[in-house]
Parts: sequence; C-alpha cells; structure tokens
Amino acid sequence: MSGTGRPTVAVIGAGTIGLGWITLFLGNGLDVRVNSRRPEARSVVLRGLRTFAPTLPGGAGLDPEELLERVAFEPDVARAVADADVVQENAPEDLPLKQELFRTVGEAAPEHALLLSSTSTLLPDAMGERMKDSGRLVVGHPFNSPHIVPLVEVVGGERTDPAAVAEAVGFYRSVGRTPVVLRKPIARLVANRLQSALLRESVHLVREGVVSMEELDTVVTQSIGLRWSTIGPFRAFHLGGGEGGLRKWLGHLGTGLEESWAELGSPRMTEETIDALGSEAERLFGGKGYPRLCRERDLRHRAVLDALAAVERDTPGTDGAESVPEDGGAA
Repeated sequence: MSGTGRPTVAVIGAGTIGLGWITLFLGNGLDVRVNSRRPEARSVVLRGLRTFAPTLPGGAGLDPEELLERVAFEPDVARAVADADVVQENAPEDLPLKQELFRTVGEAAPEHALLLSSTSTLLPDAMGERMKDSGRLVVGHPFNSPHIVPLVEVVGGERTDPAAVAEAVGFYRSVGRTPVVLRKPIARLVANRLQSALLRESVHLVREGVVSMEELDTVVTQSIGLRWSTIGPFRAFHLGGGEGGLRKWLGHLGTGLEESWAELGSPRMTEETIDALGSEAERLFGGKGYPRLCRERDLRHRAVLDALAAVERDTPGTDGAESVPEDGGAA
C-alpha cells in the first residue's frame, strides 16, 4: 500500500486502454504510477483525464488537474512496479515483447502484487513463459472504454494460482467493474469473438451495397443493440419462443438458423475494402474529432447504465407477470 493507505496501481502504457484504466483507478481513489517512455506522457494523461473523467459516475465534479496530482510517472518498468500492489499492463499485442515485459515485472514487483494484462489475443501461460513464477499473472481484458463499460474478462492459465484469479475478481469489483471468469482460455476471448462475428457480417452487407455504413449503424442501435444492452442473446431468444422458451424457438427455427449461418458473408480485408470503409468512416465521423466522439460515446453508455441501474433499484420483481400471447417465434 502507498503511504496514504490506498492501493498503488502501476499502469504500463498510456494508449487508449491505458488512459481509460488510469481514469477509472483515479476516479476510485487509487494512486497510480504510469509507466510510459513517451516524453509527453504527463500531457497525454492530462488530455485523457479531461476527455474521460467527466463521464465517470459523479465525474462532473472531478477536476482532472487534481486527479493528476495522484499520478506518478516512471519510464523505467522495474522502478514503476517496484512497490505496486496491482500492475495493469497495456503493451502492444506482441508476444515476445510481453514475455520480456512480464519477466522484468515478475522480478521487480512485490511478491504480493497482482499482475494483470489487458491483452485481447494472448493467454497468460504464453505471456508468463519467461517468468520464474507466473502464478500471479492473470488476464483482465476490458471492453473499450474501460472507465465506462463494466465488463472485464478474467482469464487464468494452467500455471495461474486460483487465488490470483479470485483476487483479480475482487480488485475489479472494487473499482465498479463486472468481472466474468472464463472457464477455459480461448484466443481473442469472448466479447471480441462476438463483436468480430457481427462486424464480419456488417462489412459484408455494406460492401454488397445492401445498406450504407450509416444505415447499418442505425439498424444495430435501433434493434439488436437496444435489445442486447438490457438482455443477452440467449435470454432474448428464450423470450422469442414465448411460453415454450428457447427449446421451442430452436425447435421451430433451428433448421432455418443453420441455413442462415451458411449464407453469412466472408468479406476479404483487401486494400480496396479497407480504403472504401476507411473513407466512408472518415466522411461520417471525421469532422467531430476524437475527443468529442469519445465523449458522445461515453455519455450514451453512461446514460444506458444509469437508466438500467434505476430500473434495478426501482422496479419490483415481475415473476408473477401475466402471460402474453406468443408471437409465432419472432427473433
């Protein structure tokens, strides 16, 4: 612990994800040590705090300059983690780089320190290959933006101490996140695999001229995006089966579902595709600037989360609700 009695978190990397973590940790009263070799790291973090802090719960009253007073900057990794209670790593997705990084972190951090990685593609056993003891290394993968979106996917490996996984869950809950422990390691984890599946078909539909990029975003936000912000796919389709539930829905539409999967597109990420999508995105979103787009995104996310919290708080249970007619298996 730091001299203030608050846990000290060392955040390695001050890119997009790192800045989100820094904002979240500071907003929850923790002391943060930032490891970055960028000479302008202090100004980068301050800009990040000015962009992200107002969208934290109660963030309207937070002063980015005051938050920055609880940040120390240390370009040397070993010194940055030397007395940290938690390390949250956000280095590029390069396995040899992360292996060497965690070798250094494992040697320099205190024995009690929890070592966490934000990786979305690598697994803990592989990253800890060069460590003398990788039992403290746990993947804690956030969903962008880390300071707003509650999910953190927690993943251990065969060499991970189960107590470290439990400690990671407790830590993320202490800063207002919703950790989900994956039952087995899997490449790219869960949320990104789901997101990738939707993105693949989105690219296909736009490239085939079925809808524009703007129309595709409208379709998602005005239908499945709304639905999935309140209930997950399995619960949604269970309700789609009426009184018969998911079993009836799958039995009624199962064959057609398999046929629809076979019809999904497989677009190629050619230079032409990348240029077409990039140009359209720049036309639609480029005029507002990154900070404004981030603020709009985070305010919308915050509004949904606040509204759902109000529902949970104010709405009585509905287990005895009156049955409604079935709709013939609508999706």
